[in-house]
Amino acid sequence: MSVGPETPTGERIQKVLARAGVASRRAVEEMIVRGRIRVNGERVALGRRIDASKDIVEVDGSRVPLSTDLAYYLVNKPVGVVTTAHDEEGRETVMDLLEVEVRVFPVGRLDMDSEGAVLLTNDGELAQRLTHPSFGVPKTYLVEASGSVKEKSLRALARGVELDDGVTAPAEVRLVEKNPNGTLIEMSITEGRNRQIRRMFDAVGHPVRRLVRTAIGPLMLGRLKPATYRKLRPDEVMSLYRAAGL
Repeated sequence: MSVGPETPTGERIQKVLARAGVASRRAVEEMIVRGRIRVNGERVALGRRIDASKDIVEVDGSRVPLSTDLAYYLVNKPVGVVTTAHDEEGRETVMDLLEVEVRVFPVGRLDMDSEGAVLLTNDGELAQRLTHPSFGVPKTYLVEASGSVKEKSLRALARGVELDDGVTAPAEVRLVEKNPNGTLIEMSITEGRNRQIRRMFDAVGHPVRRLVRTAIGPLMLGRLKPATYRKLRPDEVMSLYRAAGL
């Protein structure tokens, strides 16, 4: 088992990972013995000390965020709130919904008329990967569209439709419920164009009545009430890291 260079003045890795919420110290020790933990790319031995501000720790190949300065919050944005840190027009922003001391910022955008999941963090690297289409992290929405959306239109939405800024990338589209007055559709996209889903449904002749973002990658909105927020669990942060290729 390779130990690699150790930071003599650092903390024992069991303590650091337990504090990060990965597992209990005893469980971390078992993970070390099984070779599931690496520091700076190398397997470690029991008793290894690390510097949480410099060393890169991976569990099962996924990086573990260790900095105590990093913060992650999930907000259920209601309609009428803008997704920005500051609004020059004085409108309510997602930042107004939080009561936290640490400075964070919204990841990506969700237009004022839409609602649902917004991630706020000060983890710049994660934020960049979650928003850039090249990393392919999907955002999932529940779309209430006007009229009875036919199978032909669903296929077009999944394949990609022509917008004024180009053809959209392929999407995952699933029919949830349909009646003569409206259609409920679940849709996942990896792009982040301005008002993209609304424009896509306009293009197939079925304007959106209501749009709710239900997930950001593996992070689910769940039963979080509108205009409220919660701190992400360590396992949720790690799942976002995995989804973003970190």
